Amino acid sequence: MLFSKEEETLIVEAIRWAERKSSGEIRLFVEDFCYRDSPVERASEIFAQYGMFHTTDRNGVLIYIAEKSHQFAIWGDVGIHDKVGFSFWKAEKEIMREHFISERYAEGVCKVIKQISHQLEAHFPHGPNDKNELPDDIIYGS
Repeated sequence: MLFSKEEETLIVEAIRWAERKSSGEIRLFVEDFCYRDSPVERASEIFAQYGMFHTTDRNGVLIYIAEKSHQFAIWGDVGIHDKVGFSFWKAEKEIMREHFISERYAEGVCKVIKQISHQLEAHFPHGPNDKNELPDDIIYGS
């Protein structure tokens, strides 16, 4: 298992903290192997599978990790992607890579969630009518 129960709790708390600051939605999906040509392709597939493109502002973000394949990706919906662009996602993936190399997986995920949160807050600040549109729990695939 990639995360201990304590680390899972920290990650879910980081997601909830991030979502209180904006209308954005962040999810984490973890599975053993990536069976697609690229982790980005798989992240896109999961994003659609879990209906993450149905958020009001199209500002959902999926962090995807294939633990045993040693692959990961970040997929942002068009609303947030149009605001931050490829360079932001590339920088966030580099942060994850640096943490993953030293086996600080939860720390890396939490740091990236915080960074994404800052962008979501800047571009999609939390409003009085915002609601949590997607569950905050970690999704474990097979």
